Amino acid sequence: MNWPGDWLRGVLEMAVLRVLANEPSSYGYAISVALDRNGLGTVKGGTLYPLLARLEQAAHVETRWEAGDGGPGRKYYTITDSGRSHLESAAASWCAFAETTASFLRAEAPGIPAPSPATTVPAG
Repeated sequence: MNWPGDWLRGVLEMAVLRVLANEPSSYGYAISVALDRNGLGTVKGGTLYPLLARLEQAAHVETRWEAGDGGPGRKYYTITDSGRSHLESAAASWCAFAETTASFLRAEAPGIPAPSPATTVPAG
C-alpha cells in the first residue's frame, strides 16, 4: 500500500523502534525492508537515516559499526531501555488516538449521525 507521507511521518519513529524491538540489532536497509514487509511501504534512506540519527541523539538507539565482507562496513542499530520505554508509551498513545479517530471517521462518535444512503453522493 502506498500510504500518504503525512501518515507515515506520524508513525515512522514508533515503527522503526518496533522493528528494533523485534530484531536484536539491524542496519538501515534491513530496517527499511522490515517496514515494507510489514505493510508500511518503502521508506527511503533520506527519511530513515535522519530519523535513526535523531533516535540515537535521544538515546533511544545505540549504534556500532561492523566491517563488511568484502564491501563497506555497516552501521548497526540496537534499541536501548529508554527506546523500549519510549516505544511502549508512544505506541499506547498512538493506538488510543487511532481508535478514537477511526471511531469518529466511522461516524460512531456521540452526536454525529452516520451518513444515510440517501445523502451519499454516487461515485463518478
